[in-house]
Amino acid sequence: MLRTAGGGAMLAAGLVGLTACVDSPELPNRAPPGWADELALRRPLDRNPDPHILEIDLRATPATLALWDLTPATPVYTFDGGIPGPLLELAVGDRLIVHFTNDLPEPTTIHWHGLRIPADMDGVPDHSQPAVLPGERFDYDFVVPDAGLFWYHPHVNSSAQVASGLYGPMLVRPVDASEDLAPDDEVVLVLSDIAIDDDGALVDPQSGGDLGTLFGREGNVVLVNGRWLPTMSVRSGVTLRWRVVNAARTRYFQLALPGTKFTRIGNDGGLLASPVEEDLLLLTPGQRADVLVTPDAAAGSLQFLTWVPYDRGFGSTEFRQEELVMRLDFSTDAPGQPSTPSFARALSPISITDATAVSLRLTQMKDPDGHVVLGVNNVPFSELAPLPAQIGETQVWTIENEMDWAHPFHLHGFFFQVLNDDGTPEQPLAWHDTVDIPVHGSRKIAVRFDERPGMWMFHCHILDHADAGMMGMIDLVP
Repeated sequence: MLRTAGGGAMLAAGLVGLTACVDSPELPNRAPPGWADELALRRPLDRNPDPHILEIDLRATPATLALWDLTPATPVYTFDGGIPGPLLELAVGDRLIVHFTNDLPEPTTIHWHGLRIPADMDGVPDHSQPAVLPGERFDYDFVVPDAGLFWYHPHVNSSAQVASGLYGPMLVRPVDASEDLAPDDEVVLVLSDIAIDDDGALVDPQSGGDLGTLFGREGNVVLVNGRWLPTMSVRSGVTLRWRVVNAARTRYFQLALPGTKFTRIGNDGGLLASPVEEDLLLLTPGQRADVLVTPDAAAGSLQFLTWVPYDRGFGSTEFRQEELVMRLDFSTDAPGQPSTPSFARALSPISITDATAVSLRLTQMKDPDGHVVLGVNNVPFSELAPLPAQIGETQVWTIENEMDWAHPFHLHGFFFQVLNDDGTPEQPLAWHDTVDIPVHGSRKIAVRFDERPGMWMFHCHILDHADAGMMGMIDLVP
């Protein structure tokens, strides 16, 4: 479904081109019919006849789902009874209205990850809105301003609730011609994992105690669109567009496909200034990637997309094996012709002249009882004063990691650009909302607070770390 609408994008419209392929009348240059049927995502019922408004009912509700062939069905939390939640598809300038009901036995909210929306719609309890109590409702209502892949998840007891299955994708289409020549064969892939015992029950979300908190708790079952080891039917030589989100609470997804490179054309904030070719595709928790993939193997053969351990700190690669993520079945059709990307989005670097310098340290402490507490500048979230910012102000943040584990640092409500150590922007230019801060390293980001006053959160998107105190707020005032 392509929903078209008026409305401007955040930045100057980009231009996207792909070298056209000549289709044979007998065999179009496409993936096999039904190639992604096993990965199909649910769609919500739209209550509004206006083509520029998506109005839906959405429930957070317990369910029991068969997620892994090796165990009985698992009691989980869901949006509308499934994992992941339904795919919300809109166009830039469309209005989204969500009549949200909480049927869980605990409070919750919905945070719209990556969206530049008003602060009172951001889903952070006690700052954006009150937590939605069991049996209560809350209406989310906003206009989507930017094209790209986004996602939604709770911000109450977020590590446990996301680990239980509460997350879903949102795809916002452009209204200009920037993607008209993109491959027709496109799929949204929601990557996650879940921790399941032998009897099918969820593993205790506090398993491992302080060590579990420090490392971050990963699941033992990798899911793609809520399915364990699903199958994608592909045709050798035909280029596919994968829109990928890492919705795991801790796991970094580093992906490999034998003999195939990934051409990254977009990140968190939409298209890059130019494409990047990568041997491995890496997404930290919270990040998104827009990639072109041209599977290349003999007709009738089989390949696997694999998870490759990534060194994000102590214990993340030791004694760990690659894991199968998705099966690629190659059709017996003759090879197709790859599409060659020639993307060129018009992006400008943020001017950091007269920018305010902000220094943050991601730190580890202990409470009076000796339990691990995480924080910012040696202060946990519960005691941390909000950072001041003013509308129209540009800030350059230096974020230093003092711990033995990396931290995917996420900023609510605003895109930023990642800077090199000398203050120049990383190339190719891109908009981000999440950046990885390496072990005992640091990163610089530039952000311009150009609109939407209110309280805005930042935090580590290893959700165990966030819940342990590695969060803060920005008090953005006129």
